[in-house]
Amino acid sequence: MDTFTAISDPTRREVLDLLYRRERAAGELGRAFPQVSQPGMSRHLRILREAGLVRVRKQDRHRVYSLHWEGLAPVEAWISKYRGFWETELDSLEAFLDSRKGSAPRAKRRRHGP
Repeated sequence: MDTFTAISDPTRREVLDLLYRRERAAGELGRAFPQVSQPGMSRHLRILREAGLVRVRKQDRHRVYSLHWEGLAPVEAWISKYRGFWETELDSLEAFLDSRKGSAPRAKRRRHGP
């Protein structure tokens, strides 16, 4: 499964949000979603694993999940294509608003990334 399909589900995005804070055992993740059955949660975790978004390791009798940052690279690459577009549009809007107020243009915003 690809990254975008994996993150299209709100439950899976919430799992990633939980794992962003710290690693968690599968049972703990399951308890965080009482509306999701155990087989349903197992399926969500499998999809995230197959998409390369999480890693799992065994610790005693538990499976412990952690976020795999590198798995989010396709999302970052896709978003970065649009970053320059939005910065240009926002700069144009800012210049327009400044011209309407009759004020001197504001200092350019600091840009992040490529």
